[in-house]
Amino acid sequence: MNTRENMVGYNCIMVYSPDKRRILMCRRVKDPYKGLYNLVGGHIEAGELGEAAAYRELSEETGITDADITLKHLMDFTYYNQGCYVEVWCGRLKHEVAVVDEANPLVWLELDRDFFSMEHFAGEGNIGHMLEQVKQFGEGYLD
Repeated sequence: MNTRENMVGYNCIMVYSPDKRRILMCRRVKDPYKGLYNLVGGHIEAGELGEAAAYRELSEETGITDADITLKHLMDFTYYNQGCYVEVWCGRLKHEVAVVDEANPLVWLELDRDFFSMEHFAGEGNIGHMLEQVKQFGEGYLD
């Protein structure tokens, strides 16, 4: 049976603009989800704490550091059939930041989009679900 200790860990990070009107996305250049928008994130290394992994991946992929944003742990997804889990982190930039692409082009998207669209967004609707959780129940995550 899969337990967290023997599963592969990933994170995805919801970065809101200082005015809370846009969210940072990357455009996937490789599969899975090639050509679709996705949240930034990556692997949690063995023995690495989730929060440390989230800040490390965010810095590597965007140049955003802990001086620019305070991340809060919003939720997790556990995929027993795939032997992995995903930690979801969320925060609002304290000030404007010039982001730097690592592997996937970065783009700020307005929040009026249909983030449930599987034609445009990765994650089988999970991105829409995460944004709705923040909108309906987690506004405090953007303080």
